[in-house]
Amino acid sequence: MSEGTQRRFGQTGRDGALTYGDYLQVPELLSLQRLLSDPPVHDELLFIVVHQAYELWFKQLLFELESVRERLFAGDTERARHYLTRVHAIERVLIEHIEVLETMTPQDFLAFRDHLAPASGFQSAQYRTLEFLLGNKNQAMIAVFAHDPETAARLERDLHAPSLYDEFLAYLARRDYPIPRRLLERDFAEPHTRDEALVRIFTGVYADPEHQWDVYETCEELVDIEDTFQTWRFRHLKTVERIIGYKRGTGGSSSTAPAASSASAPRSPTRPPRSGAPRPSAPRGP
Repeated sequence: MSEGTQRRFGQTGRDGALTYGDYLQVPELLSLQRLLSDPPVHDELLFIVVHQAYELWFKQLLFELESVRERLFAGDTERARHYLTRVHAIERVLIEHIEVLETMTPQDFLAFRDHLAPASGFQSAQYRTLEFLLGNKNQAMIAVFAHDPETAARLERDLHAPSLYDEFLAYLARRDYPIPRRLLERDFAEPHTRDEALVRIFTGVYADPEHQWDVYETCEELVDIEDTFQTWRFRHLKTVERIIGYKRGTGGSSSTAPAASSASAPRSPTRPPRSGAPRPSAPRGP
């Protein structure tokens, strides 16, 4: 370090150019919570903060899941599993956010609810991309974004792109697992359905994990992520019911129908053989 230059936490260079607030753009971040109620309703700030936090976590989830897809394509299941573990941890944080929302009573929400119309949680483009990436493909959901052609076009591309599970099947095919070609060349805009050929393959994985531990552990990570995501969606459904019941949503939809539909989305084809097989112990040695 040259004479006259000091290095302190959060600062670099002779003039202390970088600070914590500068790096994270804290002033800009804290200026984004703009209440519409006038006079301000106490719980509107909470509602905005929680949902903005959701969007930030959705951004991180998409980054991690897209990185998992890339690692699977490269054959790097070790790094892919590391990112999947992180995804699972973030999903648990999403569930914790719900406990904060549940402190809001119906009366608290109704005090500012009318200011939200016609905005709707349906219009979260990041959430819809997340659903598509996890395999819950539904063409009808893109119609919600007719007001935003650029976002609708991006979601259309996401709809037709391979899901995380599709990329996992392609990885297994490159490992010489007998994945049917029809599944590798299928229309990725359609959701997966149960396939007996896959059931047999995954039954074999769970019957002999010691000789294919990386594949077995990747299956387990995918199931953990699905379970936790389903839990979060169900908890969100129950929170909506608790706060606004079965009233029409601010966007005009049934308040609970979207969440109920998501909560009952079909599970991945890895589940049938897993549910019928005991969980083996970890193998010894590398």
